[in-house]
Amino acid sequence: MPDSIFALASAPGRAGVAVVRASGPQVRDAVAALAGDVPPPRRAVLRRLVFAGAELDRALLLWFPAPRSFTGEDVAEFHIHGGRAIREALFAALLSLGLRPARPGEFSRRAVENGRLDLTQAEAIADLVEAETPAQLRQALRQHDGALADLYEGWRAALIVALGRAEAAIDFSDDGVGDAEFAAARLAAVHIIKQIQIHMDDSGRGEALREGLRLTILGPPNAGKSSLVNALARRDVAIVSDIPGTTRDVVEARLNLGGYLLTVADTAGVRRTQDAIEAEGVRRALAHAAGGMTLLLLDGSAANPRAGLPADLPQPDLTVWNKSDLGRAREGISISLKTGEGLSMLQFLLQQKVQQKLEAGGDAPALTRPRHRHALAEALAALEHGLAAPAAHPELLAEDLRLAVRAIGRITGRVDVEELLDFVFRDFCIGK
Repeated sequence: MPDSIFALASAPGRAGVAVVRASGPQVRDAVAALAGDVPPPRRAVLRRLVFAGAELDRALLLWFPAPRSFTGEDVAEFHIHGGRAIREALFAALLSLGLRPARPGEFSRRAVENGRLDLTQAEAIADLVEAETPAQLRQALRQHDGALADLYEGWRAALIVALGRAEAAIDFSDDGVGDAEFAAARLAAVHIIKQIQIHMDDSGRGEALREGLRLTILGPPNAGKSSLVNALARRDVAIVSDIPGTTRDVVEARLNLGGYLLTVADTAGVRRTQDAIEAEGVRRALAHAAGGMTLLLLDGSAANPRAGLPADLPQPDLTVWNKSDLGRAREGISISLKTGEGLSMLQFLLQQKVQQKLEAGGDAPALTRPRHRHALAEALAALEHGLAAPAAHPELLAEDLRLAVRAIGRITGRVDVEELLDFVFRDFCIGK
């Protein structure tokens, strides 16, 4: 029999209301001991919580009997007043009644183990909790609704059918049926390979949307990079000085740009230099620019704004001319960080660029985690290896199809791998 667990499901700290969740076979008895009876399922009722003759609180109590609950077990929620003393008293009572504190992610893990959620939906719960922008919320809700699970399970089901055909090719290799079944299995593998390749060829948009897209601001010293970061973040993130080379390391700020999470990085002035410390700052700036968006900020008032820039500077997504207030006309995007001229237009153009990168996949569900990408890469390699199998040896194709089925099954949790569950739930918050 599994342990019964409890945890604070609302945010820690003093609040008007705190929610304590409990799950497991001993919860029914605990509810009856604290509230005097077990209320009707899925109805909020007001109860006096009493333990060892002392009143703990007057609370709203909800009862969700198994299997129609979040975890698939008996679940209770105590909506108590949010003071620390009340929480600690309820925790002590639950401990005395045989329950134990839940580990991070244990409620969601039990939901997966009891078939209430698959792993992609459980991961979406963590994304819902962490969502900072409307775009992240939309993606998490879609994943929680099963869009990714439906896609991956569709591929898995098709591969199982193909595996059956490959097995038939083995069983009926002597009567002519085997050749047709082998060809059908190969055709299915080719079709799934194309779909997986399209899904993976997404420039990491789903992961970038979940974690935040990186924008690295590059440019020569004193072009105004630190001032631009401060203006975009609307707070003092980076030190601004007229002295060249003030910024030596990467300084980041997270901001919500039109509903998308963007991590903007101020970097050292990029130029050829003999100074070892400054050269390291330039190296870090160029390294940070790899894999995200880049904005090249140039001094529009300089006679030769690109002088000293290294030849291997990456092609920027946007080139912006600063110091338009000094009068020199430049083609393209011009701003003045001193007066604020052009800044709203720059923010609009940045938002368009970010939206193009993160919403380019249309209605197709996005690949959201490196774990998914790794499993799909394994499946893809197995299928490509299987296609090389000669018709005389259908068992080779069958084995690779089996490996591909297992690789995709690991994404949704259709294989029983304890280590995989530990990996998925280790970073969840307590109470989820």
